[in-house]
Amino acid sequence: MSHGFEMQPMQARKSGPLTGRVRVPGDKSISHRAMILGLLTIGETHVTGLLEGEDVLRSAAAARALGADIQRVGPGEWRVNGMGIGTLLEPSETLDFGNAGTGSRLMMGVVGGHPIRATFDGDASLRKRPMGRILDPLRKMGVEVIEAAEGNRVPLTIQGARETIPITYETPVASAQIKSAILFCGLNAPGETIVIEAEASRDHTEKMLAYFGAEITSTPHGAHGRRITLKGQPELAPQPIAVPADPSSAAFPMVAALIVPGSDIVIESVMMNPLRIGLITTLREMGARIEELDRRIEGGEEVADLRVRHSLLKGVDVPAERAPSMIDEYPVLAVAAAFAEGETRMNGLQELRVKESDRLQAVADGLKANGVTHRIEGDDLIVDGLSRNIRGGGSVKTHMDHRIAMSFLVMGLAADRDVGVDDMSFIATSFPDFIPLMTRLGGQFA
Repeated sequence: MSHGFEMQPMQARKSGPLTGRVRVPGDKSISHRAMILGLLTIGETHVTGLLEGEDVLRSAAAARALGADIQRVGPGEWRVNGMGIGTLLEPSETLDFGNAGTGSRLMMGVVGGHPIRATFDGDASLRKRPMGRILDPLRKMGVEVIEAAEGNRVPLTIQGARETIPITYETPVASAQIKSAILFCGLNAPGETIVIEAEASRDHTEKMLAYFGAEITSTPHGAHGRRITLKGQPELAPQPIAVPADPSSAAFPMVAALIVPGSDIVIESVMMNPLRIGLITTLREMGARIEELDRRIEGGEEVADLRVRHSLLKGVDVPAERAPSMIDEYPVLAVAAAFAEGETRMNGLQELRVKESDRLQAVADGLKANGVTHRIEGDDLIVDGLSRNIRGGGSVKTHMDHRIAMSFLVMGLAADRDVGVDDMSFIATSFPDFIPLMTRLGGQFA
């Protein structure tokens, strides 16, 4: 198992203007799903722009263990020859997902729809994260949980359904992981599997299933929700996948350019899916100068090049219903809020408590360490911006969380004194090239 590691501290220091043109890694959500859909398709799926971070490579390893033939052709280019729905092999060893929460949860749905047994495990961080919200609907679909660590956590072993049961399930929270696990399990169920969301979560699974030939519909439900209906037992057809740049990764150079005076950068081919651009919407409300260049369609998703320039930001009130479209970006938004004039209130952040760490508390602790006034009220985070005069000088505990590490390294590029993180090793799970890329733009690290 991947539970031992050596901590790698790092500091970011006040930098001159960030300039240049860069492309951040491929979208992690689509990269995970590319491996899964390749596994579930008979024939070859050609993937370009794949995020080759540790999380996605764990999903690739799991797909191999379940029977797929997967070959890396070149940087970001992969070929997946799948088994097809209903024909997966029982893995001979534990599926070790390292730090990959998305990969592990989605693959539980895949395994759950097949009459095979598999054990899931991961690193110390993944072992702390709850899996019950995934296992509850899978049990209704015929999946048996043979054993699990306390609190429905990994390591856990499931026996997939011998005859998968189609269900109608209303998710308790807006979660693409819950929805996707149910839909992947429902692929091998006769009849219709229906997922109802009160608040719409990111829709990559629905779009990609349709792209591969599944019969799936998504219709409005209530004011902000969706009703997704999947017809089971389709024969998926291989399709080329061009993975767009990850908006969650683009968030870090984007915020860095906004807060470092004189900066002017272009981030290429960023996914502009409406359910993923909550951060861009919020930053623009704060006064950010973010310009879309050459908006277009690539691989079934809208993308654009983004020109981002240093901006004088102001505090805003971020509505809770925006959370599903930017749930991973709140840590770096809190950094932007620290450099804004006035108060920024981020509402409804309960999902941050069950990420790689308790991100809400980790962000608050990092702000405190660097002299930023803030408070937590229930599940809301309120940051009192200091309008560019951030003291810095703090050392931030990352709790093995890549987004906490990157967010506070971004802070250090504009703070008066160096900002340190206790461990940057987990950045490799989603953005292996983060430090070299930010250095090319002009960022300074030690």
